[in-house]
Amino acid sequence: MRGIKALKKIAFEKKGYDGFLVTNEANVLYFTGFSVRALSPCILVSRTGEPTAYVYSVNYEQVKDEGKEFNVELVKKGENLGAKIADKARSLKMKKLGLDMVAGVPYVADYRQLVEVLKGIAKVEVEDKLVRQLRSIKDQGEIKLMREAGRLTSLGMKAAYETIKPGVREYEVAAQIEYEMRSNGSWGTAFETIVASGVKSAFPHGGCSDRKIKRGDLVIVDIGATCQFYCSDMTRTFIAGNPSEKQKRICKVVKRAQEKALQAIRPKAEAKDVDATARKTIKDTGYGEYFVHGLGHGVGLEVHELPTLSSQSKDKLEIGNVVTVEPGIYMIDFGGVRFEDTVLVGKSKIEKLTNQLYDYNIG
Repeated sequence: MRGIKALKKIAFEKKGYDGFLVTNEANVLYFTGFSVRALSPCILVSRTGEPTAYVYSVNYEQVKDEGKEFNVELVKKGENLGAKIADKARSLKMKKLGLDMVAGVPYVADYRQLVEVLKGIAKVEVEDKLVRQLRSIKDQGEIKLMREAGRLTSLGMKAAYETIKPGVREYEVAAQIEYEMRSNGSWGTAFETIVASGVKSAFPHGGCSDRKIKRGDLVIVDIGATCQFYCSDMTRTFIAGNPSEKQKRICKVVKRAQEKALQAIRPKAEAKDVDATARKTIKDTGYGEYFVHGLGHGVGLEVHELPTLSSQSKDKLEIGNVVTVEPGIYMIDFGGVRFEDTVLVGKSKIEKLTNQLYDYNIG
C-alpha cells in the first residue's frame, strides 16, 4: 500500500484528523495499487486498524483478491454510500474527517448524506492538496514505471517521424503511434493523441482529424504512453518538407528556451523562475506574446499533477518530482512549434525520461 503511512502521518499527526476519506480515482489507485482503475469508489483510512475499501458488487471479488491489506465492504444495490461511510466513521468515534475532494465522491447525494449523518458528530473538511502533494514525490518503484512509460512514448514518436509525409492523414499518424506504443507494452495512452498539422498546429491542443498533411506543414505531435497507469508526455514538431527560414528560426528559439529551462531545474528551485527562464528566452527574440501557456506540469498517475511550472506557481521543485518542460510558440494562420520532454528532478541533475531523437525537418 504505497503512501498509507505517509498519509497517516500527515493527516493524523500534523492535521489532526481522526479519519481520511479518499475518493479521487487516481488517489485510490495510488494507495491501493489495484490493477484496474475505479475498482473501488473510495477508501476510508482511520487512525487505527486497516483501511476500508468500499466496493460495488461488480468489482467486489476482484478487490477482495487484490486488496489483501484492506478491509473490503460491499456496497449493495440501493445502499447509500455516504450513509455507510458515516456509520463507520461514527462507530470509530471520528470527530474530524478529511476528504480529498468532493468531486471524487461518486454521487453528490452521497456526500450530502455523509455530512448530514455526521452532523454534530464529526466535522468533514475538504483537504484536496494533501494527497496530491504526496503523489508529487515519486519513489523508486514509480520512477521505474515512468522510465518505461517514457521509453514507450519515445518509440511512439519514432513511429510519428517515420510516418509523417505529405498526403498522410493525421489519424493515420496517430494510429501508427498508438500501435507502436501498445505493441511494445503500453497499457494505453495517457491522453488523446495530438497530431495537429498546418494552421491547426497554432492551437496548443489542436487534436487529431482526417486532415491530409501538406508539404511544408508544421506538424505538432503530442503523445503519451502509460506503464501500469503511470504516464509520460512528449511533444515534437516536424516539418513535412524543407523548412522555411521562419519555421527554422522559430524551432530554434523554442529548442533554446527548453534547453535553458532544463538547465534551471534543480531541487528547491522556484517553479515560476524556471518558467520565467524559458519565457525570457522567447520574449527576447520577439515572440513573447505567442507563448500562451505555462512551461509545464507534474506527471504521474495523471498527466497533470503537482508541481505546476507557470508564472503564477507557488511550488518549489523537489527531488523525486517528475515534470514536463514544454515551451511553445503559436502563431494563428501560420502554425505552432512545441518541444516537450518529461524529466525527473534528481539530487544533482535531471534525468530526461523521454528521448530527444529527431530534428524537426523530416524531408
